[in-house]
Amino acid sequence: MSQLVTGAGAVVSVGEGVDEVFAALCAGTSGLGELRGFDPGRYRGRHAYEIDDRPGPGADVPGRATAWLLRAVGEAARQAGLGEDLSGVPVLVGTGLRELRSAELAWCDGTPFDTGARLHFGTALRERFGAVRTHTFAGACSASLYALALGSDLLAAGAEDTVIVAGVDTLTESMYGLLDRVNAEPPDRVRPFDRERRGVLMGDGAAAVVLRREEPGARSGALGRLRAVSMNCDASHVTAPDARGIVRAVHEAQQRAGVTPGDIDLVLLHGTGTQLNDSAEATAIAEVFGPDVTTPRMTAIKSMTGHTSGSSGLVSLIVALKSLTSGRIPPTLGLTDPLPEAKGFRFVRESCGGEPLRFAQIDAFGFGGVNAVAIVERADR
Repeated sequence: MSQLVTGAGAVVSVGEGVDEVFAALCAGTSGLGELRGFDPGRYRGRHAYEIDDRPGPGADVPGRATAWLLRAVGEAARQAGLGEDLSGVPVLVGTGLRELRSAELAWCDGTPFDTGARLHFGTALRERFGAVRTHTFAGACSASLYALALGSDLLAAGAEDTVIVAGVDTLTESMYGLLDRVNAEPPDRVRPFDRERRGVLMGDGAAAVVLRREEPGARSGALGRLRAVSMNCDASHVTAPDARGIVRAVHEAQQRAGVTPGDIDLVLLHGTGTQLNDSAEATAIAEVFGPDVTTPRMTAIKSMTGHTSGSSGLVSLIVALKSLTSGRIPPTLGLTDPLPEAKGFRFVRESCGGEPLRFAQIDAFGFGGVNAVAIVERADR
């Protein structure tokens, strides 16, 4: 049985609220800025895609990821007509690092923070919305699509009629430092699928959707239809992606959705701007789509949002739903010379509109070979 997305919420570096975020992305707005959250003098890199809500440069406060999550969930719930009381609705949250930045502040600066109750998000969701069934899944960069798959399974099994699925992550100093060491040259921006890409820069972000079982007469007002989610863990390498695992995930998602590669009109690529990830994803997409690789439009919004880690899959899914409805597609910034593995890809390099779109594919891949792919459909079909 198909499932409907009836509400959505988003907070990223380019804006807050789904409409504002989508308009900014379609305009080619980048959230890139000088590093603000901690002392840039310790690192070669100087940039990130941060949400600008700190009290000042170099100053930081705990609980920022939680605050974005609550706002995204609230927006999605309001749009879906659920109101403020979510006591009867499960909330599934995918994340890479939970509130690790708050734990860093507590450890390094002595900033008060209750890691026992606040490192996950259940306490805050209960206090704000009365949510009593909350689950936080720490599952690398595909975490929010993993949570989406679990939510979809709850509906398909008849265990629930409605679920809220969310994703959130914030920049942490420890992760920024690790990435700063592994990049041969410090990247000044994210340039997915470009030959001159230097690596990834992280971004802040939260996203949420309300998912409901589709019943007769329930299509009115829906943002789109979730046709399928696939997930696997190829466990090929701790950090390096494996194109074979990605191929299996894409094949399974399309088979579950009952579509062929030629049916896909739009692909929201994972597109991290790293040497290995972009090459592996392009190789896998080329293999799965074969002669149909020139059919779908393709874009990678991390060129504007940075890598929002555990929330990135849902952020892309929400953008895909808005594109299906409006026919508008955000561009991939900084893409001037595509890598050879992406030969024939119809990259969107400048925002375009008026596209007749029905099906979209969303890619999300994480460390350890944690792969997830979703297929969504325009709801007025």
